[in-house]
Amino acid sequence: MPKSIVTPHPVDLHVGNRVRIRRRALNLSQEVLGGEVGVGFQQIQRYERGEIRIGASRLYALSEVLDVPVSFFYDNMPPEIGQASSNITRYVDPLATGEINELLNYLGCLEDTSVRKSLINLLRAIAQPVQSS
Repeated sequence: MPKSIVTPHPVDLHVGNRVRIRRRALNLSQEVLGGEVGVGFQQIQRYERGEIRIGASRLYALSEVLDVPVSFFYDNMPPEIGQASSNITRYVDPLATGEINELLNYLGCLEDTSVRKSLINLLRAIAQPVQSS
């Protein structure tokens, strides 16, 4: 009997991408993160790819190690991926780009809170849509 191909659920893909984003922002390897939550790096890889679901207790442990609330893993999730749809095959979080990861790494290196806040305010001002008069 041929092995069936199971497509990861879009929510699992989103949560896995968010784990990857935060892990990279903290400059943690998959091996170190796995050690902190009691799994191997291969399991972290599978979580990040959405191949296996992250149970509630493991998600809580990840939130503790990654120093984020559990809700972080669901932030910015488009409403349409919450609806199970057989035609959605792969969801890529727009925040999971190399540039975003690089920006997060640099922000994490800034020790002065006022400098970090000023930079965030500058980015917020630049990103504001131009309002028509």
